Amino acid sequence: MNRAVTVEKKSEGIDALDVRFIEQAVPEAGADQCVVEVRSSGVNPSDVKAVLGFMPHAVWPRTPGRDYAGVVVRGPAQFIGKEVWGSGGELGIRTNGAHAKYVVVPLSSVRDKPAALSMDEAGAIGVPFVTAAEGLRRAGGASADKVVLVFGANGKVGQSAIQLATQAGARVIGVERDTQSYVGHASGEVTMAASGDNLHEQVRKMTGGRGADIVFNTVGSPYFDQANRSMAMRGVQIFISTIERTVPFDILEFYRGQRTYVGVDTLALDSIEGARILDSLAGSFEQGKLKPFPIVDDHVFPLERAIDAYRAVFHGARQRVLLKP
Repeated sequence: MNRAVTVEKKSEGIDALDVRFIEQAVPEAGADQCVVEVRSSGVNPSDVKAVLGFMPHAVWPRTPGRDYAGVVVRGPAQFIGKEVWGSGGELGIRTNGAHAKYVVVPLSSVRDKPAALSMDEAGAIGVPFVTAAEGLRRAGGASADKVVLVFGANGKVGQSAIQLATQAGARVIGVERDTQSYVGHASGEVTMAASGDNLHEQVRKMTGGRGADIVFNTVGSPYFDQANRSMAMRGVQIFISTIERTVPFDILEFYRGQRTYVGVDTLALDSIEGARILDSLAGSFEQGKLKPFPIVDDHVFPLERAIDAYRAVFHGARQRVLLKP
């Protein structure tokens, strides 16, 4: 039987969230699909927003969960038994997701899990690394001749972006609200700075007046002005989220600085596009150049405690939260 998290309707808040569990037959695989027995699935802020009803295009009722690692149990014979991983913007939004014992995914999205990663580690990679990789790709890529400034450096997307940027040889400056140390893995030095009115002055001083070639703004509006003032000539700023929808925008400063803004919405990247991005990362995970997030026991939840997992993410868990069906 397939046991799955089911959310029937929009909630008035995290404490009023109505999560139920359904028992149903193991799903069948369509002609171009396979069924994966889920061994682990990361819980993302977007999963929590979906169950709370903040995604207007999401279907109801729904089983959330965009990331997974598991074993193929139904589909073409050559796929049966494969240990796989994946991430898709449609999962848990437009189709049932991976917070269940089984998930149905397109055959063309199926990828072998890197052998160097455990099931738990592989299930926690998804959205943060997909977001970071897509953002840096669209910003022209990190390289040894660039300065990359990451706002929200200790968040999961921030850590992923820093891993990828330092792996590429870029000089990286991380920003947090106070003078925190960087807590993630990196292939090179990460200089940390505290956000504040004089942040741009700090960045200019660190870079000999140049500024940052790529600004990865994982928070959005609260850092918009600081990020703009820290950008180099022809700099690129990446947005993946925001608090406020509108911000003051100086068009003159924008075009005279010859800047580019890149918006990344991974909900628009389906499992097939997610597989393409994971393909670009798999070799580095195999070689140990990229490291998975630590799996911490008290942040790993059985399916029956899904509400606790969602609450942990909603309240800003610093560790990666994982569901294990």
